[in-house]
Amino acid sequence: MSQYVSRLGGSLAAPRIRFPGSHRKPRRIAMLSVHTSPLHQPGTGDAGGMNVYIVELAKRLAAINIEVEIFTRATSGGLPPSVELAPGVLVRHVDAGPYEGLAKEDLPPQLCAFTHGVMQAWAGHRPGHYDLVHSHYWLSGHVGWLAAERWGVPLVHAMHTMAKVKNAALAEGDTPEPASRVIGETQIVGAADRLIANTAEEADELVRFYDADPAKVAVVHPGVNLDLFRPDPFRAGVAASAEGRAAARARLGLPQDAFIPLFAGRIQPLKAPDVLLRSVALLLERDPSLRSRIFVPVVGGPSGSGLARPEGLQKLAARLGIADVVHFQRPVGQQRLADWFRAASTLVMPSYSESFGLVAIEAQATGTPVVAAAVGGLPVAVRDELTGFLVPGHDPVDYADTLQRFVRDPSLPTTMGAAAARHAESFGWDTAASATADVYTAAMYEHRHRTRAHHI
Repeated sequence: MSQYVSRLGGSLAAPRIRFPGSHRKPRRIAMLSVHTSPLHQPGTGDAGGMNVYIVELAKRLAAINIEVEIFTRATSGGLPPSVELAPGVLVRHVDAGPYEGLAKEDLPPQLCAFTHGVMQAWAGHRPGHYDLVHSHYWLSGHVGWLAAERWGVPLVHAMHTMAKVKNAALAEGDTPEPASRVIGETQIVGAADRLIANTAEEADELVRFYDADPAKVAVVHPGVNLDLFRPDPFRAGVAASAEGRAAARARLGLPQDAFIPLFAGRIQPLKAPDVLLRSVALLLERDPSLRSRIFVPVVGGPSGSGLARPEGLQKLAARLGIADVVHFQRPVGQQRLADWFRAASTLVMPSYSESFGLVAIEAQATGTPVVAAAVGGLPVAVRDELTGFLVPGHDPVDYADTLQRFVRDPSLPTTMGAAAARHAESFGWDTAASATADVYTAAMYEHRHRTRAHHI
C-alpha cells in the first residue's frame, strides 16, 4: 500500500499531507454526477450508494468551507435550474436529452449536451470560479476531463465501479459492460490528476486493470452518517441491544421473535439477492419448523440489468416455495432504512462486486452484523467473525450454513452487533471529507507546479 498516495479514512487515517511552499485547499469545486442525481431516493433506478456518497461528502466539505456545486442531468421537466441541498452545496440541473426513458447505458451520446450545459454555467462566472473538478463514475469523468482542461484546473475522479472488475465477476445471466465503457474508463484514468479509490484493493485494481500510475491513486474510505445510523435513534452513544432491536421491530410492525435476514439495495444480478432467497429455501428444507419464525425483507427496487425482469425475484421466491416468508418492500428514505437495519438479525450482502459496500457500514453502525461476500471492499467494511461473516463465493449452501449460526445462537445479533457498532464508529464522514480535502490540496499543488514548469 505504500505505493499509493494513501489518505485513508476510518481508524487507519494517515497523517495530513505537508507540502513545501504555498498551498491551499480549494474554495469551490465542481462535482459531476451525470447519471444519477443526489436528490434521488437511493434504491430506486440507478440511485444507490454513490448518491449517498456524494450527498454526505458534499455536506461535510461545505462544513470545512469548501463550497460544492453538483452538476447532474435533469430527469423531469419543470425542475429549477439549481437547488440548495445544504448550506454551501448547490445542485445544478443540466438539460441533456429527453427527461425520461433514458437508461444509464443510453447516456454516452448525451455527454456533449451535458458538457455544453456545464460550460454555460461556468461562462456566467468570473475566471477561476472553480478550483477543481471532482467527477463520479466514468460518464461524469469524460465531462470532467474536458471541463478541467478548459478551466485550467485539476481533475479528481472516483470510479465507484469499474467495467473490467465487474466483467471479471459477472453473475450468471448478467450483461457484461460494453467495450466502450472500458475504453472510456481507460482514458479517464490517464487524464485524471488524482484517482480516489475506496479501498487498497480498488487501488490495486486501478493499477492492475487500467495501468494507473500508483502515485496518482489516493485511498479514502467512504464514511457513514453516524448521527442517523446508530443503534438507538433517540439516544446517541447507546450500544446495540436486544431492546433496541425490539423497538425497531415494533415501529415497523415486524414479528418480535422472528429470525430476520435482510436484503437492502438495488435488485439486480450484481447484488445477488437470489442467493439469499436460495439460502433461505435451504434453511427451510433443513428445518421446516423455521417457517413460522423467519421473515425475509427485500428492501429496494429493480435497477440496471434487473429492469429487464423486474418481477424475476418474486417469481423465484414462488418457485422456491418461500413466497410466504419473503416480503418485498419499496425503497425507503434513510431514516426508515436505519430502522430496517436495526430490526434485522443480520444484513445479507452476497454481491458479486462491491467497490466498498456502504450499506454494510450503515447496518453495522445501527448495531446489526453483516453476512457478506468476500469481494471488493467488503472485507474492509466487515471484520470477519467479529462484526459479521465473510463468505467466499456465492454458493447458497455456504450462506445457509452461515445464517444457520444465527438461528442456532439467537444472541449473535446482539453480541456481534455491539462489535459492529464500535467498528463503524471509525468510518465517520468528517474523516472522509478531511481526507478528500487533502487529496484536492495535493492535486492543486501538483497542478500549479506542473503548469509553472511548463511555462518556464
